[in-house]
Amino acid sequence: MKMQLAEIAKAVNAENDIERWKTLEVSSVSFDSREVTEGALFVPLMGERDGHTFVDSAAKNGAVATFWCRDHTDISTDLPVIVVKDTLQALQDLSRYYLMKINPRVVAVTGSNGKTTTKDMIAALLATQFNVTKTQDNFNNEIGVPVTILSMEPTTELLVVEMGMDRPGQLEFLSKLAQPDLAVITMIGEAHIEFFGTRDKIADAKMEITSGLKADGVFIYNGDEPLLRERAEAISQYQRTFGREAINDFYPTDIVATPTATSFKTNRWPDETFEIPLIGEYNVNNALAALAVAATYQIRPENMHQALKDFDITENRTEWMKGARGEQILSDVYNSNPTAVKEVLSAFIQVPAKRKRIAVLGDMLELGTDADAMHAELADYLHPDQIQSLYLIGTHMKALENKLITIYPSDSLHYFPTTDLSALIMQLDKEVTEDDLVLLKGSHGIHLEEALNALK
Repeated sequence: MKMQLAEIAKAVNAENDIERWKTLEVSSVSFDSREVTEGALFVPLMGERDGHTFVDSAAKNGAVATFWCRDHTDISTDLPVIVVKDTLQALQDLSRYYLMKINPRVVAVTGSNGKTTTKDMIAALLATQFNVTKTQDNFNNEIGVPVTILSMEPTTELLVVEMGMDRPGQLEFLSKLAQPDLAVITMIGEAHIEFFGTRDKIADAKMEITSGLKADGVFIYNGDEPLLRERAEAISQYQRTFGREAINDFYPTDIVATPTATSFKTNRWPDETFEIPLIGEYNVNNALAALAVAATYQIRPENMHQALKDFDITENRTEWMKGARGEQILSDVYNSNPTAVKEVLSAFIQVPAKRKRIAVLGDMLELGTDADAMHAELADYLHPDQIQSLYLIGTHMKALENKLITIYPSDSLHYFPTTDLSALIMQLDKEVTEDDLVLLKGSHGIHLEEALNALK
């Protein structure tokens, strides 16, 4: 991004005169003063803390201008200031303007599980033939999507945007902001069911991603999900489906799992074998979604093959790592819900272990009043013959422990309250050897990344 301040001021309807700074050039946008780089426009947002208090810090780190909310009448900075009604709205308005200016084709991705991995796969496939910008980290909300848009280089041809949600209307807003040419829904699960109540309502909310889908756009979704098939009938845009069942436009054949990767064929290219550096048939579904997008943009099969095999995985999404003792760690600690845990457990027990398989499971958050029951249901996927040692942490994991007491030996079943993560880490560290496989899976609020860091 490179824009003069006069252009930015016009895009966001600035409420002050910036004539003396109009030719000042801005090269990036940041809302975190700690991550500001030279030439940045700082966006002071109103959250738990008032972002205006960090303007001076942003200036020291290289910011050359800042937005300023008009209700903060005392402008206490020497930086050039663009006064706006609301700084978040100004960020969003600027991203709309910049999106129109660069005019890439936009691929929007959402889903209860797999959206980040699918986004990474799509971007890798498309990048074999196009200039691509994709969402970094978890920048998938009302702040992150505009920042992703503004991170585009002028040469960007395709923008792959991840969109998250935790309430009705959120995806509608993001979709209308980004105006996608192609929208993808990976699946419907139980994520955020605390706020939506039923899977039907989650499906309604996920379908909001089509709100801004262009009239000549493409809608790609998981055809194994009846809730999506029903709702897709109301969408007039061209549609393609993916899934494990043969009713879909893209479905897998000949799936072969190894300890660190999965290969498969598809009905679309029956002679081509694809490989992904991930375990689990659920990740084959994510790959099929990405292949459906790639086919839409006419990516050559040989390019798809290499890109899937080598794509970069966003950190802590079903990623194999090596611990300090040499043990293999399967890290999936960014988020968690019942569908995701069942899938990763099913994959984990297929990986050969020299000694033990050890699973560390943290609470699955935002499941509402049925949370204890959903945690207890995981017992059907856990057995001491397959996972020899089990660590559970969190309020709701107590319900799972109660279900497993008669199944697991007492010295193989370890429960810890949420506040005792350090005790879990200490005990886990004593048990693990170089010949073990360790799974870490939990919602981000449980902070199992601390256990990962300790093992590494």
